[in-house]
Amino acid sequence: PGLSYTWIFNNNTLDLQEDSRRFVSQATGNLYLAKVEPWDVGNYTCAVSSAAAQRRAWGTPTALTLRGDGVMGEYEPKIEVRFPETTYAAKGSSVRLECFALGK
Repeated sequence: PGLSYTWIFNNNTLDLQEDSRRFVSQATGNLYLAKVEPWDVGNYTCAVSSAAAQRRAWGTPTALTLRGDGVMGEYEPKIEVRFPETTYAAKGSSVRLECFALGK
């Protein structure tokens, strides 16, 4: 609680308002990219900040590269769904269900 996640791409903060292909989960800090393009290649760094502690920390940069041969092997995309069999909600309340397809 109280943590905020930001991603830096090649030393520039990602502007997610301008890019509907990218999403940062504020629950986990994970960055999701849909349909990777050649201009997505570069270094990604996660920054975590805490307003309560008035601190900010950066992770080590992670390079994203494109494979030229188009073969993904063990990194083929796969879909995993893990929902409970039943989800309960009170009448008039809001329910949020998430679904992600992940691949590397």
